[in-house]
Formats: sequence, C-alpha cells, structure tokens
Amino acid sequence: MALAVTSSISLSGLIGNLIEVEVDISDGLPSYILLGLPDAALSESRDRVRAALVNSGESWPNKKVTVSLSPAWLPKSGSAFDLPIAITILMAQGRIPKDEPESAIYLGELSLDGQVREVRGVLPAVLSAKKSGFKRALVPLKNYAEARCISGIEVVPVTSLNEAIAYLRGELTPIFPDTSSVAQNDYFLDLCDVAGQVGARKALEIAAIGLHHLLFIGPPGTGKTMLAERIPSILPPLTEDSILEVTAIHSIAGTLLDRDLLSKLPPFVAPHHTTTAPAMIGGGTHAIRPGATSLAHQGVLFIDEAPECARGVLDSLRQPLESGNVTISRAIGSITYPARFMLVLAANPCPCGRFSGRGRSCTCTQIAIRRYRQRLSGPLLDRIDLRVFVDSPSRIELASEELGESSATVRERVIQARKTADERFQDCTWKLNSQIPPSQLRKRFRAERSAMSFLHSELDNERLSARGFHKVLRISWSIADSNGHVIPSRSDVEMAFALREGMELLV
Repeated sequence: MALAVTSSISLSGLIGNLIEVEVDISDGLPSYILLGLPDAALSESRDRVRAALVNSGESWPNKKVTVSLSPAWLPKSGSAFDLPIAITILMAQGRIPKDEPESAIYLGELSLDGQVREVRGVLPAVLSAKKSGFKRALVPLKNYAEARCISGIEVVPVTSLNEAIAYLRGELTPIFPDTSSVAQNDYFLDLCDVAGQVGARKALEIAAIGLHHLLFIGPPGTGKTMLAERIPSILPPLTEDSILEVTAIHSIAGTLLDRDLLSKLPPFVAPHHTTTAPAMIGGGTHAIRPGATSLAHQGVLFIDEAPECARGVLDSLRQPLESGNVTISRAIGSITYPARFMLVLAANPCPCGRFSGRGRSCTCTQIAIRRYRQRLSGPLLDRIDLRVFVDSPSRIELASEELGESSATVRERVIQARKTADERFQDCTWKLNSQIPPSQLRKRFRAERSAMSFLHSELDNERLSARGFHKVLRISWSIADSNGHVIPSRSDVEMAFALREGMELLV
C-alpha cells in the first residue's frame, strides 16, 4: 500500500477551508475512486489528471486509486484540485519526494497535455493558506500576479505539470515574472467634463463624503450617467485592506481582467436594467458566485433607467443597503459576501422623459407619470439618502470655455472631510457618516437645538419617516464636514432635508 498527502484550499465565499488531499494506491482491480462530496467539475478530474500524467511522460498506476478530500463533510467544487491530486498520486508512487502536508498548497487545473491552467479565487485561497501557516504555494503562471499580492508566503508559478514535477524534484529553479507594473490607479474620467449642474455636483460631493445613496431624476441627455461614472474619481483611494478584499471578490468572480490588480480606484459596476435578481445579488447552481452588489463593494453600484428594471430586482437591494453584506442560500449551502457600496440610480421623470414642471412639452398623462414613478417602490426610495433633479444645462453653460472643478480638486475636499469624520469616530466601530447607528444619532451625534426642532416639526407633520429622520441627520453631518462646522447647523439640516426630499421635483 502506498499513501501520500498534500494540501489545497476550498473557498466558501471569501473564506478558505484547508483541504487535505489523500491518495491511497493499493492492489485490486484498476479503478479511480474520488471521495469528499465533489461536484461535477471535480468528479471529471479523473480523466484530466490521467491524460495529463500520461502526456507528461509519467505512468498511471494500474491499481486501485482512492482519492479522499478531507474534511469529507465539506462540499468541494471546481477544477483547482487537479494539480494537487496529480502531485499526490506521483508522491504515492514514489516518483517525487513526499513533502509535509503543511509545507505547501497546490492550486491549478490541468489540461489534457499537462499544461496548468488558471483558476478562480487564487488570491483569497493564498491568503487563507498564509493564515493557516503555509510557507509556499504552487499556482498557475497566469494567477501568479494576484497570488503575489499576498506577502509573507512564497508563490511559485508553474506552466505545466512537468515544470511542477521538476521543481519538486529539485531539478528546476522557478522563474518569477516581473509584476511590478500590474497596479494602475489612473482616473480616466474627470468631473470637469460635465457642463453646468452645480447642484448635482454638490450632491455628488456630499454623497462621496458620507457614502450616501443617490437618485438622479431628469430628462434624457442631461448628464445623469456622466455624473455617476465620475463618482469613483472623487472618492478617496482604497486602503490596503480594502484593496485586497475588493481584489479577492473579483478573483472569485473571474472579473480581474476588468480591473487592475491592487488598484486603489474604487470599483464602478453598472449592470444593465434587464439584469436578473441572481445576477444582481449573486448565486449559481454549482458554485455561488458574487453578484453586482458584491463586485461594487467599497465602490459604486450604478443602475441607469432604474424604473425599467424587472419587478423585484431593485427591491432585492433593500437588505444589502441596510446590512452591508448579502447572504445567498442555495441547496449547496449558504455564503455571505460583503456588499457595502454607494447605490446610484438614474431615472427619467416620466415615460417620455420630458416632464419637469418647468414648461416642457411632456405628452404623458398624470396617471402614466404616477405609474412610472411607482416602479421605484416606497421602501427602496426610503433607503435613498439624496434625491436630485438634473435639468438640462443652459446654452451659456454648454458654450462656455471655462471648465468646472476637476475631480482632483473635489477629491481633496472629500478626503479632508473624511479625515474630520475619522477624528470624530476614532473611538467608534464605524468610519462614515452614513453608518452612524440610530441610537448614537439620538445620543451623541445630534445637530444644533434649532436644527433638531426643525426635524421634529417635519416628523410631527409626517413629512419624514423614522428612517428619513435618521437619514437627514447623517446627511447633515456630511454637509457639516464639507462646510467645516463642528456640529450640523440649522442650515446644514435644512439643506440635508431638501436633498433628502427632492424638493426640486415639486416645482
């Protein structure tokens, strides 16, 4: 009997589970038995591993081969176990020296000719391996750049099974490609491209300070999408922890090609309005993948033509907006992904798009306008902090050669306002104005007396809900930080109330 053990990582969301790959080769009828709750892709590893070994010049044992992935109760999925299974089989045959299971992890899919193909989720897997005490990781060459983002663990890139075998035999010194130029942090879109829209630009700045959710309503062609696309350029750069977390999510989703590694630029995700609820929240049959809400974590989720979304898609955002994460339950298990993002919605004021209450030639009936706006449910709108009407810029604004403020200028003000908030929240578990708990708003973070009296009056007149009351207070703190006020004044609160209620829509 020949026995060998190596290690790999199985991901459950962003959490990596240590997997021991055990191979037993014993006398008996030639067979291959795979244990440990494998999915379909993993069950097919037998033919991939066998062809890869034979085409790499190695022998396939003409005996009974039993492969066990422990712990046996944890479901396993994906093709990343191909390389560790092949390596363990060779160790069991004595073709390569046996190694301690806790010394290295192996990740990679094998092609039939023995090439090692890239797999998803390498970055969070290597991070989990480091936390488990591993010192070395063998990964596909195409995954080397993301795996190298984790310091404190040796990452060995391999292009083929032959190369991995030669390295383990001590016959090959691996070549480490240069990854120093993978991180690009350029801002390609600038706020100075937007003509006019002074009020909307101010609302963007306030939203960026506190990471408040935002709704743009206005006729087509007024710049709603241009404004939304430039929000990442005025947000502060991501911290090191946030960079790794965002990169790990995109690694699992397989969307790293759409985003530079270690980019400090907050993500911007803009799903089409025909997207489904599973695509928005996340899901899957064989493996639970993150959706648009998680891909936008620490950044912006922008939904254009929001009223055109299918029924229930936008309402599925209500829970992530409150909790900052999303839990997806399927038959294969439950996984929680982080989903703390700034939601930005854009909508026309009516089906024809020309209604504004300012003399436009709208052809829609009042009933049609009401039905169109009711596609955005009341509970969802109650979770939107700022509601801004975006009208067409004037001829003078469009013809002017003088550009508005650049994103860099606005970003500096946002960073300074956030530093003020950081000092205020230094003994708290939250760092943003939009995250202040209701109990703390009533206890520690109140506005001036006259400002609180104004809010209580609006609450008594039923123009504010309890959630709206807290939302206005949070917005007022962002406005106060922007204006350099120690606590929100009455003018700050009145401006927050106007932005919250979207008074311009009533003109």
